Amino acid sequence: MAWVNAIIQGVLTGGLYALFACGLSLMFGVMKVVNLAHGDLAVVAGYIGVGVIAVTHMPVLWSIPVVVVLMAIVGYVLQRSVIQSALSRGELTTLIVTFGLSIIIENGLQQFFTANSRGIAVGDSFVTASFTIGSQIIIAWLNLAIFVIAVIVLLGLQQFLSFTRYGRLIRAVADDREAAQLSGADYRHVFGIAAAIAFGTVAIAGMFQGMITTISPTIGTDTILLFAFASVVIGGLGSLWGTLLGGVILGVAQAVGAQFNPSYETLAGYGVFLLVLVLRPQGLISQGAQS
Repeated sequence: MAWVNAIIQGVLTGGLYALFACGLSLMFGVMKVVNLAHGDLAVVAGYIGVGVIAVTHMPVLWSIPVVVVLMAIVGYVLQRSVIQSALSRGELTTLIVTFGLSIIIENGLQQFFTANSRGIAVGDSFVTASFTIGSQIIIAWLNLAIFVIAVIVLLGLQQFLSFTRYGRLIRAVADDREAAQLSGADYRHVFGIAAAIAFGTVAIAGMFQGMITTISPTIGTDTILLFAFASVVIGGLGSLWGTLLGGVILGVAQAVGAQFNPSYETLAGYGVFLLVLVLRPQGLISQGAQS
């Protein structure tokens, strides 16, 4: 039963990894932008959540939509200014610019909030509550909720991209930017909407990260970005459902590795990542941005 419990925990952890990764996958699928500041933006969202809760005293779950809206606005503004300017100079320039943005965010957070770790909703009953199946399987309600929300977010993005006007515009611009522009679409505005969605999803992940463990200024680059990249590569670049599959595989690999030895947790995850990269570099599900 211990192995079954480990696999279940890995699957649930994969939901959080999918939330980290789906915005990264969306931006690459639509704009071909690899955002190296993606993990740091999740941390920014967590700190914004801490500030919103401290100022307004609202329940932590109510603060999540507020943080998502704020981060979506930041995403649109950054895309229309910094990222779009870099994108017009080439994809390599976006790597350099987002890397610089990552450094600025990390050092700014350390300057204003110190290097100390912070938690969100510490002591909240929902954060600590769990239920058992049998004698050895223990499932935290928060982890289960995160997985369900990850599926809902991905399903919502799928429906948005498939059936809404702006979703079809995003798919059209991703397929052929020039043709979409000739038909009257403002691709810069469409890119801004895609970035707003990507920033909003990573805001959800950043809030949940702070609820499950803690956030600190360096965790975005050291941990979150690496897990997001691994999930995207395993699942397939540009594939939304692939990010869920990649996150689940990564989470299960880490949980199984930890069963052998706690020090093998991270090693097992990256071992699977490298194996997929060698055997199927396009990912397990390799489709377009609309998938």
